[in-house]
Amino acid sequence: MANHKSAKKRSIQSNTKYANNIQYFSKIRTNLNKFKESIEANKLDETQKYLSQLNSAMSKAVKKGIIKKQHMSRKLSSLSKLINKN
Repeated sequence: MANHKSAKKRSIQSNTKYANNIQYFSKIRTNLNKFKESIEANKLDETQKYLSQLNSAMSKAVKKGIIKKQHMSRKLSSLSKLINKN
């Protein structure tokens, strides 16, 4: 446990940021799983919808600095290739 006032404050800030980041990662993970399920089921209209939702969730995470822009770009590119492949 932190003994100094600043260390206690930093611990609280860290826990708050962790809780916020988990929300974004959860949205991304959920949309990614739905996207993969729709790819396997060959439902193109649902796949496009989930890709759009995934793009939105990842863009918000990039805006908040939770994930890097290049990571988002690379991920969306690979998922778009999956759509074109099927």
